[in-house]
This record gives sequence, C-alpha cells and structure tokens, in this order.
Amino acid sequence: MMNHAIQHADEIQSNDYRSIIDNTEAISQRTYTPSQLVIAQSKGIYHWTAEGRKLIDFSSGVLVSNLGHNPKKWFERFLSAMSWNSNEVQQKEALSLKKIDLEEDFFKAVPFTAYNAITPVESLANQKLIALLQKTKFGKNLQKILWAASGSEGIQKALWAALAKNPERPIILATRFGFHGKKGLAGSVSGSESDPDRDPRVKFISFPLDESSDISKRPNLYNWSKYIEEWEKLIDQHGNQIGIVITEPYLGGGGSFHPPKEFLQQLQSFCRKYNIVFILDEVQSNFGRTGEMFAFEKYELEPDLVVLGKGLGNGVPIAAVVGRADLLSALHYGEGSDTWSGNPLGCAAVVATIDEFLTNRVLEKMKTPSEIIEKGLVELKKYPFISAIRGEEGGMVWGIECQDFGNRSARDWANEIVLGCYRGICSSESHSDKIPSDKILLSVEKKNPHDFGNGSENANTEIKNFEEIKGIHLLGPLAGKVIRVSPPLIISIQEAKFAIELMHRIFESLLLKTRSNSDCSR
Repeated sequence: MMNHAIQHADEIQSNDYRSIIDNTEAISQRTYTPSQLVIAQSKGIYHWTAEGRKLIDFSSGVLVSNLGHNPKKWFERFLSAMSWNSNEVQQKEALSLKKIDLEEDFFKAVPFTAYNAITPVESLANQKLIALLQKTKFGKNLQKILWAASGSEGIQKALWAALAKNPERPIILATRFGFHGKKGLAGSVSGSESDPDRDPRVKFISFPLDESSDISKRPNLYNWSKYIEEWEKLIDQHGNQIGIVITEPYLGGGGSFHPPKEFLQQLQSFCRKYNIVFILDEVQSNFGRTGEMFAFEKYELEPDLVVLGKGLGNGVPIAAVVGRADLLSALHYGEGSDTWSGNPLGCAAVVATIDEFLTNRVLEKMKTPSEIIEKGLVELKKYPFISAIRGEEGGMVWGIECQDFGNRSARDWANEIVLGCYRGICSSESHSDKIPSDKILLSVEKKNPHDFGNGSENANTEIKNFEEIKGIHLLGPLAGKVIRVSPPLIISIQEAKFAIELMHRIFESLLLKTRSNSDCSR
C-alpha cells in the first residue's frame, strides 16, 4: 500500500485534488482503492471525473444512492419535505433545475455521497478549515483532518489515532462529568467512574467545579496544586502507560462549568511534561460559542488533536478531528473510514460556514448581544429558585442553575422553567398589575437599524414581529437542574433585549404562581 498521493497519467486536475487530499487529510479516511476516483459531477448511474471522463457507477457510494445520483423527483420531494421550496430563493433554484433538465429524470451535479472517492468540495473544505485553524495563534499543531459523521464518532477516531500512535500507552485520563458522546470509547470517557459499563483503560480526573460554579468567580485567582498533585499521583501509579488526556474546554452536558483558562493550561503543561497526547473536545464549543472562533483560542491552548462538530456544519451533520500529522498518520487505510465521513454535502456545509463567518463579521457582531444576555441572566439570581449563572464571557452559552425552593426541588424548578418559557406569558398575566405589560415595550423602541441582525433588516418590521413571539425554546435541564441558554450567534441587540425581558417576565410569573398557589388559566 502506498503512503503518498495516488496519481494517474493524463489526469492533471484529478491529480491536483489527490495531492491536496494527501497533504491535508488522514490516509485512514478511505479504504485502499487504487483508482481513487475524483468525482466532479454525477447523474443517475454515471460519474464524471475532473477531466470530464464519463464512468458507469458500480458502487452507488457504497450502496447508498439506490435511486441514482441527483434524481430530480427525489430532490423536489426533499425540498418540499424540508419546506425549502416555500422560500423564494429556493423556488428560483428549483425552477432553474427544471429549466436545465426539463426532459430528464436526473440532473448533473456534485453527488450527495462519494465513499472512497474524492470530490473537489472536500479538498476545498480541507484547505479552508486547515487555513482557518493555522491562522490562529495556537493552531500550529493542527495539520491534517480526519472527517467524521458526528461528534461522538470524531471523539472515537481521535482516541483511535492516539492509541495507534502509542499502543504501549493505553491509559486515558478524562475530566470527570464531561460529555463526549454515547458510543464506544466516546461513551467510555464520558461521565465518571460510577457510571455503568466502564472501560478499565479510562481513569477520571477532577474538573474545577467549585472554581467555576458561578460567573462571580471569574476574577478570582486559584492555586491549582491540588489538581496537579492528583495528576502526579496517577503518574506514580501508572507511569508511562498514561498516553492520552481528553477534556472539553468547558463542561457542557455536565452542567455548563466554564473554568479559568489557567486550569486547562496547567493540564496541557502536564501533558507536555510526560509526552501525553492532549485531545480537546470542541464539538459544541467551536465556531464562536466562546466568543472566539475556537475555544482553544479563548483558553490559549495548543491541543495535539481537536475535535470539531455541531456548529461546523450549521445543521448539516459533520464533524472532524484535526491535529498533528504524525498522530493521524498512525491509522492506516480504512481504519478511520465509514460511509458518511467527508461526504460532499457535509463538506459543502463546512465551506459555507467558514465563508459566512469570515465575510459577515459574526464574532464582532455578537459581542453586544452577549453582554446584554449575560447581564440579564445574572439578574435572574434575584429569584429564590435560581442559585447560580455560569457561562463564557463574551460568548453565547450559559447555564442557569436551579435550587430547591418552596415545595419544589431544583430539578422540578428547572423543568418548570423550561415548560414556562415554552408556554410564555398567558393573557391574564400580561395585564397584571404585578407584571407591567409596558415593561417589555421598553426593549422594542426604535433604535439604530444596526441593532437588528446584520443591519440590513427593516427595524420597524422586526419590532412588529416581536408581537408574534409567544415564548422561548429551551432544552431539558443539564445534570438535572441546569438550564442551558445558547441562542444562535446572530441574535441582534434588540432580539437579545426582548428575549431577556420576556424571560424575566416568565420567571416573575412562575414565582407569583408559586406564592399564590394558583395556576394560570389558559
């Protein structure tokens, strides 16, 4: 088997794409196929190479495209099922497809699946993502990509690569109460030692929960010696068998604990001291959630491997392990492959995500809405059923921790808040003397148009649309009693003000109902 780019005579364009993939992607992404087809377009049962050669497809993208590549009727049904054809832009695109292929059952385009082959959009996604990572101050180790179809799969592949590099060092240290997924090794490094089905290779280490229990603790300085002593004891116990440390930058599913950056820097220094592979799970924190494009920038870290996901595709399922070339090269042909990783649809989403961030000043625009939301969330601590607020300074993710109050447990309050926000303020409450209905209008007075999204929307229309808002969508509590607040990064200043005002009114309503022991009539 070859360890360099496959090349074919008279395929100049395809060879260029093969070289890009070889330089930017782990060889394990694919099982060995000596042809290594570069697919420029597909239609029905046919592929076209970058040079325009037409081939009959006898693979169906590894038994995926049973209806053929880019079937027009399927695509129209797909658009309809997604309600995309109701959008004016999508209608125009659908019409253009009909004009091009009026008499055809299939249209010629990039295929949805390209298992074991290469597509130009994949090579473009590789180049853009690596360039974006290496442009950062702390991205020097991020040299090659291994694509995955989900965050937990990305974690699994990162761990596989690190274990393959140092098979004689099988012990993995994972920060306690982290969440890295539910499958295989990703599940094994999640939670704690008290969970069922533990992998004997995994040892859990403490995360600074007390030091990050509330936003008010951010300015404090801490002595990290007790944590360092804990890690050193594990070295004394297991010696050179410890080969991997994995952590989230902040505990997401574990309750939204956002540590001082010095803790993670100390953990990284420990890894460097003992030549341990440092894996940073950024599946939920990448692409702006911390206020920087990547959490490793916010925390000033240089991970050996970083796992990206969720916001990477902005809703299209895709994830990636990016890191040191020597680590990702430890896996050989096929050892990191699967049906969906690096598929054209996901790679196109990555290209679109990166371009949107770079051209629309997303991180710059989110700063003021972030400040507004955080200030409003901190003020929620005036309610007796709220004990703490945690989150990323300048970011767009927080946790609201509930506590016991009255005859309700913290867990009950958390669920009641989620339900209350979903239901919103009922009509009988909106004119209550105790909850002034005009208070919310203070948030929607006409302001500078740039307060709204990217500044191009009509401010009056946006204000009018606030009247249609009936509630706030939240997910079920983290760790039983913590409510995560994580709106899209593009929330405008006025939308942030309105949402916080509405949340306060809902909390006030819940408190009044508890004190009066009467339910809201709907």
